[in-house]
Amino acid sequence: MIALNETMPVGELQQLTNGELITHNTQELFANKKVVLFAVPGAFTPTCSAAHLPGYVVSADELKAKGVDAIICLSVNDAFVMNAWGESQNAENIMMLADGDGSYTESLGLTMDTAAFGGVRSQRYAMIIDNGKVTSLNVEQAKSFEVSKAEVILEQL
Repeated sequence: MIALNETMPVGELQQLTNGELITHNTQELFANKKVVLFAVPGAFTPTCSAAHLPGYVVSADELKAKGVDAIICLSVNDAFVMNAWGESQNAENIMMLADGDGSYTESLGLTMDTAAFGGVRSQRYAMIIDNGKVTSLNVEQAKSFEVSKAEVILEQL
């Protein structure tokens, strides 16, 4: 698993914006920026939709006021699902990025196998990335939602 002070791995993540599919290189995405990245097991799932993403939607202005350049929600879903989920949650201040095949999540060492529920997905976590380096990493225990909340990240900034 990625650890504090490690550099984020190189990879590609997809985003659907205004009907256009954009591929982001993570080196460029994290370079010379302070980024809050949080990941969810799946778009439109109960905890993710009722609490995790909404917490960041509500806290986006506070996070940016503390020097955060970008807030990214990552899931092992496709870019079309992530876009639809973002629209349904009024997440216009959050980059809704897809790790369609789970390869980036795997490179972070943060996958979990949900079996018939959805296969390989991301663990629930949140991190602060400063110029490509992990400065805070909060990985949830299974079926828990405590340390990856927006409120916790706000305290850590």
